[in-house]
Amino acid sequence: MKNFSIKGAAISAGIALLTGMLSSLLSGGQQQLYGQLIQPPFAPPPWLFGVVWPILYILMGIAAYLIYITPAAPADKQVSLFYYGAQLFVNFTWSIVFFRFQAYGLSVLVLAFLLVLVTFTMIYFFDLNRLAALLLLPYYLWLLVAYYLNIGVFLLNQ
Repeated sequence: MKNFSIKGAAISAGIALLTGMLSSLLSGGQQQLYGQLIQPPFAPPPWLFGVVWPILYILMGIAAYLIYITPAAPADKQVSLFYYGAQLFVNFTWSIVFFRFQAYGLSVLVLAFLLVLVTFTMIYFFDLNRLAALLLLPYYLWLLVAYYLNIGVFLLNQ
């Protein structure tokens, strides 16, 4: 891709990473709370989240950057990036709802809405740049794991 720039991709990935870091800061003692919760079967160890999430945020940022530089109608790019921004915002709110407020039922609904937004984001991205959509696939799959875990935590910790 002619217009691809490492600097541009890094800035876009940095925005996604900073969003995740700010959400983590505002959500409070995640590892401590996670360790105290009754977990459903197959729950991953707490340290894995600290490895997986930064990778996913980097992939998300690169995907958004690819859409930004893809030659396409401005309206199509605007809709795609709107869904990206919306899902990033809902992603930001989920950990605050789950960890800070410990509203496990509400966080299930937030995560369901996030999955819908990521689905739309991937569909719109796919129409403009298939690689961008594929870069969101690990994120989508991880969200399905998070959804399972969130439902389990909600049911087991009432």
